[in-house]
Amino acid sequence: MNIKEAKEEIKHTVQAYLKKDESGAYRIPAIRQRPILMMGPPGIGKTQIMEQIARECRIGLVSYTITHHTRQSAVGLPFIREEKFEGKNYSVTEYTMSEIIASVYRKIRDNGTKEGILFIDEINCVSETLAPTMLQFLQCKTFGNQAVPEGWIIVAAGNPPEYNKSVRDFDMVTLDRVRELDIEADFHVWKAYAKERQINSAILSYLELRPKNFYRVEADVDGLQFVTARGWEDLSSLMEIYKELDIPVTEEVIHEFLHHADVAEDVAAYFDLYQKYQDDYGIGDILKGKVRPEVYARIYEAAFDERFSVVHLLLDGLFHGFYQVQEQKALTDGWYEFLKAYRAGIESAEDCVEYYKSLLAEWQEEFAAEKKREFLTRQEEQRKEKLLSRLKEYVPNGGLVAKDSFAAAKTGFDEEREKLEQVEKETEEMLAHAFDFMEKAFENGEEMVLFVTELTVNAASTQFLAEHTSEKYEQYREQLLIGTRKAGLLSELNR
Repeated sequence: MNIKEAKEEIKHTVQAYLKKDESGAYRIPAIRQRPILMMGPPGIGKTQIMEQIARECRIGLVSYTITHHTRQSAVGLPFIREEKFEGKNYSVTEYTMSEIIASVYRKIRDNGTKEGILFIDEINCVSETLAPTMLQFLQCKTFGNQAVPEGWIIVAAGNPPEYNKSVRDFDMVTLDRVRELDIEADFHVWKAYAKERQINSAILSYLELRPKNFYRVEADVDGLQFVTARGWEDLSSLMEIYKELDIPVTEEVIHEFLHHADVAEDVAAYFDLYQKYQDDYGIGDILKGKVRPEVYARIYEAAFDERFSVVHLLLDGLFHGFYQVQEQKALTDGWYEFLKAYRAGIESAEDCVEYYKSLLAEWQEEFAAEKKREFLTRQEEQRKEKLLSRLKEYVPNGGLVAKDSFAAAKTGFDEEREKLEQVEKETEEMLAHAFDFMEKAFENGEEMVLFVTELTVNAASTQFLAEHTSEKYEQYREQLLIGTRKAGLLSELNR
């Protein structure tokens, strides 16, 4: 299965394991809650989906890479306790609490999350001294003599032997007590995730042309060479900052993330061309409706890779607009909800200003609690921080009646709504200009199919197009996405 399917399966398992009966007891007792064992190549997102599942299920997450632990930190330190049996005193060896189990209890104490996931990565790559401990953990859900707290689900991950020479095979007794999920790298699944995370457009364009280079692990005379999904995402993060700092992304830098000499060289060459196409074609001008005549002459004679890259550059410019609309809409929607709550209670409030401040304090407390429990993505945190900061700027003055106080509080919202309308208008114009260019440059060719398909499968663009009708988009969506093309798109959507 791919990583998306694995995420859904684990999420369903979490929901089933945490289901309670009328008395508050778990429907599936802990002894029947088999740990989940994910087996798959490194760097495909096993850890990230655990973070997503914990947020979406509103539960805690404690994550460890077990290869970083010694037997003492995993099991606990031994100590001697005196006990009496049949009238005689004996010295009995016991163990302090495992660092891992203690972390679960800290999470419960500090965050108030009584239920959660204990995720152990690289579980089959432990040293010989830790191997029995890991088998005991999977079979009995204990570290030493300390059990995983009730309500905490065990998920472990490991790498197949072809990716790691130090892996250990699990015996039948252990495998008969876990649910094993075998996961493979899948570019199409990662692509959907990458678009949501706004991975650098040059990377996505390159991988569309060279999908076989998305995940590669090869051993040759020079040693192990590999490219992973993690490498692409980390490279993208660096590229964004390097761009702001005007630092070039060289082949050497790329090779630090993509540990495959041929792929790194190919990517570096493509990035240079991608930037050159952006400058040569004047992508910004095209989206403003200012196309130089020589641009059409060049695109007619261009090779497939060049035409393909230009389409992706246009899409990148449009998606930037879609994301701006998305962020501005999130701000105005949040502000609207606050004003709605303020209006509902302002008439009965003794003091309009104090009521505004108390409502804002409630929102701040709720945000702090969600942030502490790690229920928010970084993007969600930034959105709420911005909203709360803006709300602080519009505390109404004292001495106003309810109606005037609400009008004063609404001033900032009106300003942000005007900004939203402006960015929506600009994005609509960019989309219209992009379609004009695509029609003249490619007519009904495969490039137009690619363009319309990408607009259809991206979440930000589909949300925008659902609220802002584009006649050209609807025309080409119906005209081009039929027959085998439509089947291919449906396959893409299902992935």
